[in-house]
Amino acid sequence: MKTLLTGGTVVSMDPAVGDLERGDVLIEDGVIVEVAERIDARDAEVIDATDRIVMPGFVDNHRHSWQTAFRGVGADWTFPEWALAMHRTVKPHYRPEDVYAGTLLGRLEALHSGVTTMLDWYHVAQSHAHEDAAVAALRDAPGRSIFCLGAGWGTADSVDADIRRVRSELPGDGLVTMTFGLRGPDDTGMDTVARELKLADELGLRTSLHVDPGGTSPTVADLREHGLLRETTTFVHANGISDEELRMLADVGASLSVSPDVELKMGFGSPVTGRALAAGVRPTLSVDDVPSAGGDMFSTMRTAFAVQRGLDGGLRSRDLLEFTTIDAARSCGLGARTGSVTPGKDADLILLRTDDLTVFPVTDPAGSIVSAGHPGLVDTVLVAGQVVKRDGVLVGVDLPALRARLLASRDRIAAAAGIPLDGTWHPRPESK
Repeated sequence: MKTLLTGGTVVSMDPAVGDLERGDVLIEDGVIVEVAERIDARDAEVIDATDRIVMPGFVDNHRHSWQTAFRGVGADWTFPEWALAMHRTVKPHYRPEDVYAGTLLGRLEALHSGVTTMLDWYHVAQSHAHEDAAVAALRDAPGRSIFCLGAGWGTADSVDADIRRVRSELPGDGLVTMTFGLRGPDDTGMDTVARELKLADELGLRTSLHVDPGGTSPTVADLREHGLLRETTTFVHANGISDEELRMLADVGASLSVSPDVELKMGFGSPVTGRALAAGVRPTLSVDDVPSAGGDMFSTMRTAFAVQRGLDGGLRSRDLLEFTTIDAARSCGLGARTGSVTPGKDADLILLRTDDLTVFPVTDPAGSIVSAGHPGLVDTVLVAGQVVKRDGVLVGVDLPALRARLLASRDRIAAAAGIPLDGTWHPRPESK
């Protein structure tokens, strides 16, 4: 099968390919085979990319999609309030079918807004059936997804058997793959971290680790002292770690995921974007959770950009596109497979409208995407060459039925947890 994207403005994110004011992209059997100003492929299906930017799909390497049913309820919450609400109030009432509905709608939302690759950081940790429901939802959404299996919030129970079980179901050669979500030394101690990293190495899994935003718990320096820093670990948030610890991450080649909207609103402190760059770490960006923030990478980029420019005048719009495409793909171990419009890579691509009045005229594509981009511009989405969104509509998705299913899930959980859905719910953590 051949597909030709023709007449678009190509923003490749590959220095060897460059950007084309007017270019074509030829796809064969799901793989990009040629990028040029003009390509003659008369036997290919043609997708007219006139008045469109053709670029790699976004990569979000940290999102908790099981929480999708409670979108927006935590806009005013601090981190302790979010933890009380989501982990101690509603999570105990989640059934496998609730995990499935939230994960599926959350993954479809991401695809709709141009996120072709998403790491789903699962920490519902109720049962095998809950885990299987999350995996099933990711498989039913036609995107490239990474199931990041972690334990429940604050639990020290062993997850080794679960990791082995799910790994046997996700061998790593499909669109849905797996990552190990570490609890970290503050939850379980260094011995458990060492055992889990050993298991990850044995199973060939990358790892992801949330870092205490206050920087008071054992963190990067302690991990290095115990020989536990890995190139294959992505550290999430890390607002409170020192510049010296950031250089430690750079030394081993570890990755960093910044969730600027959630970090600023929940009281984590300033995003570490600029300090990471100064230390030699290429940061990546992620949404985190939709009870508190929007679920698209456009707003995430805009927040990160504005905050860092306000702090020190640093960053350029092209940096933000790199953070959310090629840099994030590398953090997931997928840099050779996705993240840029490069011959030989899978065709994970998005087409953004340039004739929309919110961005027209597009004189500087990168600047327009970062400063004014939004999900309404996402006209077409391809994953491994398959068109999963066409003319602004997801392909083969019964959204009315899925919406009804998610609303029923939300209402049942809220009733079981005894919480209102009229905008007045505000959890009050006990003071220490």
